[in-house]
Amino acid sequence: MSSIAFQHVSKTFPNSTHAAVNDCTFEVDSGSFVVLLGPSGCGKTTLLKMVNRLLEPTAGEIFLDGKNIRALEATQLRRRIGYVIQQVGLFPHLTVAQNIAVVPELLGWERARIDARIDGLLELVELKPEYYRARYPAQLSGGQQQRVGLARALAADPQVLLMDEPFGAIDAITRASLQDEMLRLKNTIHKTILFVTHDVDEALRLADKIVVLRAGRIVQYDTPYHLLTAPANEFVRELVGADDMVRQLSLLRVEHVMAPLPKNFVLNGTPTILQQDDLRNALSKLLQSGASALAVLDETKPVGVLSLEQIRASAKRA
Repeated sequence: MSSIAFQHVSKTFPNSTHAAVNDCTFEVDSGSFVVLLGPSGCGKTTLLKMVNRLLEPTAGEIFLDGKNIRALEATQLRRRIGYVIQQVGLFPHLTVAQNIAVVPELLGWERARIDARIDGLLELVELKPEYYRARYPAQLSGGQQQRVGLARALAADPQVLLMDEPFGAIDAITRASLQDEMLRLKNTIHKTILFVTHDVDEALRLADKIVVLRAGRIVQYDTPYHLLTAPANEFVRELVGADDMVRQLSLLRVEHVMAPLPKNFVLNGTPTILQQDDLRNALSKLLQSGASALAVLDETKPVGVLSLEQIRASAKRA
């Protein structure tokens, strides 16, 4: 896995009176998932595009694994970095398999290796190879196209993945499903991921750390929990909804709050929740079911119970 370091990076576009990115310094640790968050025009996408040199900084340096990216030929650099955008960017005249194969073919991979990689990636993003290989982008839903776009970005096994509002043009239900998929992949593919979004809930749900940007400057770089509980200023407080207790519950895990399983406990139709789930989802399940408590599962068997009172107590502590 690779680290990314920004040192006093700025970008001013021609004929502009202000910097789109202004003196940004931070580091993305190897294997971490970092989100760039902020309102429209704050410099998120500009900062992202400088990593793969689609844009060049006006000032400052960017390092990949300690090496200045300007020392690398741009095309060579881009082949080491996966890139996923909102518009997906699949080639309409190529099949799903041909789209995924683009970079491996440019790198001169053998055909058998490419075919195995295509099948493996389609299975990874939960698209059956035998069904989707020969399809064209126009034959896919928006969510399916985005999954293929992710598979294509991973095709050459890059250590860095750049994602620019990848779920922004997708309906809310599909977006939530893709976020679930991203959380699963995050623990499977072990990549360094830099992810742009203006959706606060998406950022809080996915990120290990979040860079909050305003007018091209970094306002705060911190974990989701600390952004909510210790915002740097009023702008961050309002942006992330730091006073929203329900939002804070989304960052607390069931397993840290649940009570031990009572003796002689019988599931017998009790609503359930996984121990890795968050308290926000647990609260929703309690309210929907009308139950007094949820049974907490470790994938299959009950390991504890969670009540509304326990959630309330956790919210007060947060």
